[in-house]
Amino acid sequence: MVESLARLRAAAWPLVIGMIAGGAAVLFAGPGLFWGLVALGLAVLLIAQFVTFQEPILRPPEQQAVDPLLPPMTRVLMDQLPIPVMLLDDNEQVLFVNRSMRDVLGPGLDRKRASSVLRNPDVLGAIAEARHGRATNVPFSLPVPIERYYQAYAARISISPSVTALLLHDLTVVRRSEQLRADFIANASHELRTPLAAVSGFIDTLRGHAKDDEAARAQFLDIMAVEAERMRRLIDDLLSLSRIEMNEHVKPEGRIHLESVVRQAIAALKPLAAQDRITMTVQAEPGTADLVIGEQDELAQLFQNLIHNAIKYGREQGMVEVTVGQSDGQVFAAVRDNGEGIAASAIPRLTERFYRVDVKRSREKGGTGLGLAIVKHIINRHQGRLGIESRPGEGSTFTVFLPAAPPELPAETAAPEAVTEML
Repeated sequence: MVESLARLRAAAWPLVIGMIAGGAAVLFAGPGLFWGLVALGLAVLLIAQFVTFQEPILRPPEQQAVDPLLPPMTRVLMDQLPIPVMLLDDNEQVLFVNRSMRDVLGPGLDRKRASSVLRNPDVLGAIAEARHGRATNVPFSLPVPIERYYQAYAARISISPSVTALLLHDLTVVRRSEQLRADFIANASHELRTPLAAVSGFIDTLRGHAKDDEAARAQFLDIMAVEAERMRRLIDDLLSLSRIEMNEHVKPEGRIHLESVVRQAIAALKPLAAQDRITMTVQAEPGTADLVIGEQDELAQLFQNLIHNAIKYGREQGMVEVTVGQSDGQVFAAVRDNGEGIAASAIPRLTERFYRVDVKRSREKGGTGLGLAIVKHIINRHQGRLGIESRPGEGSTFTVFLPAAPPELPAETAAPEAVTEML
């Protein structure tokens, strides 16, 4: 209201002066001069409007308003790039980050200094070098939540205004491949040595003095079959672990009902439990929303490993109970047995490769020492955690906590406006 009155006040004096001038023209010179002045005024107004419209074009470049850093089409294109991109000004403040960079460093990066979002001296040094015109690339790693390896490339792409670009190239798969190859060779050679030695020894015996001994031959062949099966399981678990570790940094995308996965694992292991007359039950807490973001096959393997362990190390004619529930925004599934339990000193090492609390019993039960290591890496990929509670003589409880799936977005969303700007 105040702004409108100010505009009327500003226009009042020219209007009054125009009325007085028009009246004087009619009084002293007749209506012809009056209409001539009106035509002249209209012409002046048209010229003024044309000049005002063309002002940004006629104004010198240094007087023009500064355009946004990125035109809309360029911004959309860069935001969709799979390569993480960040643009920084002369003070190393963030001007732009695309979606891939937010996936790496998290949200809330705009207008922050590079030193507050990238706490790596080598990367900050590369940015400083790039600001002085020297393009630089350095390797670095981000240790949390899952260690990832990158090659950072920094270069100045504009002098006035000063803009530095930082691009990240993900080397995680390459590094993991190298490490997994080395680990696989070391683990396989160590664990396969014992069954191979046994099979080789029995073959030599059958070729020698036991060649014509039918009873010894049948006994040795049975032992060789057991050792061969053990090697097969070991190789399968090693390959499975390598595959899971390879994809550990890749977020799963499926929406899975955890109770359904648990029930499938129970159904698959019922024949094994029946051999020791072990009762298995599944109980879901009332009102539990058990939907999680996960990989169906990996979650099935996770719970098969946990339930299989509960069967192997539980008491004969005992029980295995699985409880599914929700707590503090997480969905959990607890696998409990009534076996002999685990000493407190052994619990921190249970998820290490080839660690066994009782080596002899583990081998007799067909264990490879890799089951809980596989469980740990699957949980890491799903950004969950594993809780272990056990007391000697009272059994053990292994609880898997996974983030609850967020609400699903509506199927129909408004289409983005078309971009017609030409670059």
